[in-house]
Amino acid sequence: MYNHFFGFKERPFKLVPNPAYLFLSKSHQEAMAHLVYAVGAGDGFVELTGEVGTGKTTLCRAFLEHLDQKTEVAFIFNPVLDPEEFIRAIIDEFGIPSEGNTTKELMDTLNNFLIEKKAQGKDVLLLIDEAQNLTRDVLEQIRLISNLETTQSKLLQIVLVGQPELATFLGSRDLRQLSQRITLSCRLQPLTYKETEDYIKHRLSIASGKQRTMFSREAVRRVYQYSRGIPRLINIACDRALLTAYGHDQKNISNKIAAIALKELGGRDREKRLDLGVNKKTTAAVACALSATLLIILYAFGIIDVSKRVEIQNIQSLTVKEASQQTASHQETKPADKVETESDTSQVPGFESV
Repeated sequence: MYNHFFGFKERPFKLVPNPAYLFLSKSHQEAMAHLVYAVGAGDGFVELTGEVGTGKTTLCRAFLEHLDQKTEVAFIFNPVLDPEEFIRAIIDEFGIPSEGNTTKELMDTLNNFLIEKKAQGKDVLLLIDEAQNLTRDVLEQIRLISNLETTQSKLLQIVLVGQPELATFLGSRDLRQLSQRITLSCRLQPLTYKETEDYIKHRLSIASGKQRTMFSREAVRRVYQYSRGIPRLINIACDRALLTAYGHDQKNISNKIAAIALKELGGRDREKRLDLGVNKKTTAAVACALSATLLIILYAFGIIDVSKRVEIQNIQSLTVKEASQQTASHQETKPADKVETESDTSQVPGFESV
């Protein structure tokens, strides 16, 4: 699309976990160090968590690419399976021939494979992505798999990678046996403003094969304000900014170009919030009117004492007034070209609106 115009070999901000584009922020460096140490030390369990879009899968793929031939790896990226299917998936990933039809037969096959690899001096690693989707039954199966060990070391090292809900899930009382076996735990954090700036330069340089500084400081601030340091959102914002610049025949991303690009992205979220607000107000107005009607019916049939008549009239008057005010407020609209900034810009130095 715009690759030739900017001199890119490929789009620099594609939403795919390409290890070639891995940017090691301080948080990512610590996570990578944990993974490398876990394999070298032979620890049984490692837990890696992070918010959606922080780069967990990209980090894991980069880690796997740097493992030597001494390590056998099974990478499970779709763990929505029952216990038997889960073991079969592990066996398939390791390339183990098996004719087992029961869970016990499959476990015996896996155990024999692990013992064989241990005798060959090899490490065996099981990495499970999206682990927050694991069921309790499968987690229990993982605990049983972790029992495969010799008197001196574990036969299998397990890395659980998932969203923050994974840590909460593992912290529950009925999973404490598994939680106690996790020896290393780390969490990926969003990028800081400075890391966001370096991240953008990093991806531009890889895509073009040379150092590139295409985004002005003001444009970077806008991207950071929109993304709050989440790499996936940075990619979305920067890709849209490049597309906008291409449409305006501009080689660099100025503050104005970034504002135009992010207006639509921010506008969609704002429209959803406004729709939700209108629905809530409408529901409240209807509820008030229905409440008044119900009270009048109860009074007419003598269910409510006559002494409550004045109170009913007051409630009816109040609810009708509120409903009228709500209806009037819905008819008020803001100018279509007005841009509202929902996020707090106090953390972004020198931010100026267009």
